[in-house]
Amino acid sequence: MSTLDASLRAELNGMREARTLKRMLVLASPQGPAIEVEGHGELLCMCSNDYLGLANHPAVVAAAADGLERYGVGTASVRFICGKFAPHVELERDVASFLNAEAALTYTSCWNANQALIDTLADEHTAVLSDRLNHASIIDGVRLGRPGFKAVYEHCDPDDLETKLAGVPRDSRTLVVTDGVFSMEGDLAPLPELLRVTERHGATLIVDDSHGLGVIGAEGRGVCEHFGCLDRDDVIVTGTLGKALGGAAGGFVAGSDALCAVLEQRSRAQLFSNGLPPAVACGARRALAELRENPGLLQRLRDNTARFRHGVEAIGLRPLAGESAIVPIVVGETALAIRFSDLLIERGVYVTGFGYPVVPEGTARVRAQLSVALSDHQIDTALATFSDVATELGLATSAKPAL
Repeated sequence: MSTLDASLRAELNGMREARTLKRMLVLASPQGPAIEVEGHGELLCMCSNDYLGLANHPAVVAAAADGLERYGVGTASVRFICGKFAPHVELERDVASFLNAEAALTYTSCWNANQALIDTLADEHTAVLSDRLNHASIIDGVRLGRPGFKAVYEHCDPDDLETKLAGVPRDSRTLVVTDGVFSMEGDLAPLPELLRVTERHGATLIVDDSHGLGVIGAEGRGVCEHFGCLDRDDVIVTGTLGKALGGAAGGFVAGSDALCAVLEQRSRAQLFSNGLPPAVACGARRALAELRENPGLLQRLRDNTARFRHGVEAIGLRPLAGESAIVPIVVGETALAIRFSDLLIERGVYVTGFGYPVVPEGTARVRAQLSVALSDHQIDTALATFSDVATELGLATSAKPAL
């Protein structure tokens, strides 16, 4: 056994002993409210990003299948060598229109989009300021970009952002980066307050709205719509096609024509990596069309979220406040969060426990995510199971949820 392999095995054994080793379950069915999981049978899925229930929607599947027949499996090259496919152009046009942006550019994931954007824009004359609880892709993007000045401001704290911006060198290109919806907290970035600060300092605000698109806003256009911040040339939006918009793969940057043109010319994730599979782009286009054509999806999602939140609170658990479809319940230690998750799975409800390093030490949690596809009966079943497990672990103050 090599020295490296021995050290890695020791690390895994340490996780097992601390009861913090994550399980990677294997799905044997499409994503949906009820899924087949190897070794567990059918589970009620309460941890998916499939907020609008489109991952296995017949029209979305049909569009992807048609794209597969027409365009094949993959791009087989990068776009500047062999060109981009018609579905890429059409999807980018549709995303830009949906977000009232001049243009959009797709990547294989929002992780790639965030890294490509920050890396391309950052240099020794650039300042980047990031919310303390931003997604890992943003954190790694800042590391990759190596800006001349970087700082972390306290979570959703425009006053601290103002303080940090005061230290930015004069004449710097200044970027402030925030999640739109914070995936582990479920709260929204205070965009109006942040923009008042960035305006005073001539900064551009970048919003990763992966968990907001298709969830937040009157038409599901995300936190910028929610706060009336669409149509601004000092805001860049990144997002994913892999959550509410069909549950497939892919990410994007939406902003000015000039921004997207420079990214297409210079971002390494475009120049050195194959593009989004055309069939995935076709499915994502149909998913976006489903959202635009069926605005009732948003109200159903909000009703489901409210039903679950009310039930969890009735049990005596205290979820973090938020307007998104994410309902995090902090329990403290990582081992307890994983134990909570394990017991839920054993009893037929799939919810994941999160601990360090995904969240800070001492703030481990189980995180439920709601979907349009869940019925009232399924939500009530999940709540009854939550009540039983929380009582067993000494976390509940009420025996059963009041439904």
